[in-house]
Amino acid sequence: MSMDGTAALTAQPWFFCGIGGSGMLPLALILRGKGASIAGSDRSRDQGRSPEKFAWLESLGFVLHPQDGSGITSSQQILVASAAVEDTVPEMVRAGQLGCQRMRRAELLAALFNAAPTSIAVGGTSGKSTVTGMLGWILTACGSDPTIMNGAVMKNFVRPDAPFASARVGHAASPFISEVDESDGSIAAYRPTIAVLNNVSLDHKSLEELRSLFGDFLARAQTAVINLDDAESAALAARAQAGTLTFGIDSHEARFGVAAASITESPLGISARVEDRRTGDSHDLALAVPGRHNLSNALAALAGAHAAGVPLADAVQALGDYAGLARRFDVLGTSRSGITVIDDFGHNPEKVAATLTTLKAHPGRVIAFFQPHGYGPLRQMGAELAEVLASRLDPADRTILCDPVYFGGTVDRSVGSERIAALVRAHGGQAEHIPARSDCAARMAELAQPGDRIVIMGARDDTLSVFARELLARLP
Repeated sequence: MSMDGTAALTAQPWFFCGIGGSGMLPLALILRGKGASIAGSDRSRDQGRSPEKFAWLESLGFVLHPQDGSGITSSQQILVASAAVEDTVPEMVRAGQLGCQRMRRAELLAALFNAAPTSIAVGGTSGKSTVTGMLGWILTACGSDPTIMNGAVMKNFVRPDAPFASARVGHAASPFISEVDESDGSIAAYRPTIAVLNNVSLDHKSLEELRSLFGDFLARAQTAVINLDDAESAALAARAQAGTLTFGIDSHEARFGVAAASITESPLGISARVEDRRTGDSHDLALAVPGRHNLSNALAALAGAHAAGVPLADAVQALGDYAGLARRFDVLGTSRSGITVIDDFGHNPEKVAATLTTLKAHPGRVIAFFQPHGYGPLRQMGAELAEVLASRLDPADRTILCDPVYFGGTVDRSVGSERIAALVRAHGGQAEHIPARSDCAARMAELAQPGDRIVIMGARDDTLSVFARELLARLP
């Protein structure tokens, strides 16, 4: 399909299969914001989950259908689906019968991204959504009008008429900022003006594959922004073809860093004096999100914004007002007796480790709830996850696991959360497997004491946030 600029993308009607998904929804918002006609379906809508999200989409003019193929009515429609959608789904079958053009989600995003005059791609195993949100906020606060494609709701952009602000639609002549995914190999389709690389670690692919994908990613960019604290990322710096900007908390060679002994951590934030070592410019940064990983994310965003022409002083000031992402260490509140509930997207060993490390940097018992995001992922990463849950928590802390999320399909469900709980205990941790999520809530309410922090972790299930808020409401 030849895509010459955005106009070609908006000329035909579109149908999004799985329109409520974290990768699909922002893309649909951006495409509609540019004038396209869009219909869609979602299994979650048919099952009655997250009705407020789908009501909001309908209020914006999206036409929603049951996921039974009835929304595919014309060969002119272009069907968009994520790589996870099987060919047996009714929309896919009907589109094949009518001869509709089909695009993977990642192909459409790359086409929109590559059509922008200035494009900023944020890559890496962890922190992509946060850096994308930070960069988007800096550019917006500093007078640009960027388009932002994120996989998470950006709290700075949430309004009554935009409760699920995982995207922002900006001016066509302004920068397009997007996180880009290496897990499906689609990162190869992007041609960024500025490429930001946070970190490279084992997740979905082998290290050899990741080095190739991320190295090529840097080589295609006009400016490469690289984390020198991460050995794998630093080793790929030689692949950058043009300009390079580096950042790091611990690296003395990084251009953008922090002054020694200037880091101050609190339970809900972190501050440091940020330096541009090439110019001697330095400014005090106070972040309203906690953890050293977020200070590293901030340095990535500041370096990326510098590459886009934003002065360091302005970018640091803007980041002081960065409100964070929904479900990224999202503090929902504290009960009357002093029990705090945190909603978090942690779903693989690295992300869970970052969340638990941030929690354990300060005194107080932790009750960690985890809902695995599928039986397949649990089988793949279960041993490493159990080791993290056992090693990052203290003997007084508790881990509660419910059964993996399951929305139907033919997946092998023979090995579940009970194995993880047993492995945590084998590593010396305290873990319980309670199959039903509602029973987990009752158990946590029973266990919780004043001063405890309860963290609700998991992915691919919007109802986890509702679960977390309902748990907070029932706590004394």
